[in-house]
Amino acid sequence: MKFGIDHLLADPELRKPLDGKRVALVAHPASVTADLVHSLDALIAAGVNVTSAFGPQHGLKGDKQDNMVETADELDPAYKIPVFSLYGEVRRPTPAMMDTADVFLFDLQDLGCRIYTFVTTLLYLLEAAAAQGKSVWVLDRPNPAGRPMEGTLLQPGQESFVGAGPMVMRHGLTMGEMGHWFIDHFKLDVDYRVIDMHYWLPDAGPGFGWPDSRIWINPSPNAANLNMARAYAGTVMLEGTTLSEGRGTTRPLEVLFGAPDIDALDVLREMARFAPEWLAGCAIRPCWFEPTFHKHAGTLCNALMIHAEGPFYDHRAFRPWRLQALAFKVIRMLYPDYELWRDFPYEYEFDRLAIDVINGGSALREWVEDLVSEPGDLDRLATAHENAWRETVQPFLIYE
Repeated sequence: MKFGIDHLLADPELRKPLDGKRVALVAHPASVTADLVHSLDALIAAGVNVTSAFGPQHGLKGDKQDNMVETADELDPAYKIPVFSLYGEVRRPTPAMMDTADVFLFDLQDLGCRIYTFVTTLLYLLEAAAAQGKSVWVLDRPNPAGRPMEGTLLQPGQESFVGAGPMVMRHGLTMGEMGHWFIDHFKLDVDYRVIDMHYWLPDAGPGFGWPDSRIWINPSPNAANLNMARAYAGTVMLEGTTLSEGRGTTRPLEVLFGAPDIDALDVLREMARFAPEWLAGCAIRPCWFEPTFHKHAGTLCNALMIHAEGPFYDHRAFRPWRLQALAFKVIRMLYPDYELWRDFPYEYEFDRLAIDVINGGSALREWVEDLVSEPGDLDRLATAHENAWRETVQPFLIYE
């Protein structure tokens, strides 16, 4: 099984169009070959004329911990090429940045979730390349969440850096496939190519998207393992609340919530009563933690841990977006006056509630707050959106 970078390096014919061209690499710490050589080092060793590099959110080195923590431009100390930040003074590549190369190799490991900003970075790169006549090649990598698609579509006017376009939360595509959809949806005239993976089987066990022959390397500081990647399309919504998502612990974004003033076992019991089918596909375990930083730092929190792994994981039954929505709903039912929604800026959006920015609209929050809403109300809306998205992207799927 080969990822895109390994396919490119193994086939001189694939690399031939790069001869005589200036090449830029968009990468982060998980941009490595099967032998764990960073793509920047591997491409230069293969004779590719790499003239610049770009780092997304969290930086090329992956050292920036949190949202809205920016990375500065720098000079690579080994190769003496510029390393531009796409999460610093700008999030869109500038014309001066684009002038440093002819072909842009995009080699970012994604998590398969709309809000994970590497997806938006791909769109911004494609738009800049279209404007300046540059080429973009995606060196494709697995979607570790696999093919399942879940959540509501981002609504018109709700676009942001965590919402590039009208896709569902758990989008089911690889970055290479997403690039094809972007080009079609936004009507971009750009020279685009996908260096595909060999033998990626998105629905095959035991990894169901993530090959068991490849080790996991954090694509961002809090993406620590496959369990997190599977849960993320739900747990990322905690960033729009006052509840802890586990930042400041060793298992961030693998919990349904953590809080010092909520009884996790009571919440779990009520979740099982209100919508038991939404708990399927994983195990949920009450636990405790004390964050060393971030929300509720230094305070003991009661929490619910998600285990979408090992014998507890059912790839087709697990629906993390609904699971997280259910946790919010039950907390509102049990604690009607709880200050649940975060009201401070999120990803440079200052005029909208973070939970609405994350969900691409207000539908989920309104369902949580509606005293008479039922699971079926949210399920019907999400199912219609999921079916529409699945039909829309079907022509762009490479791996079947």
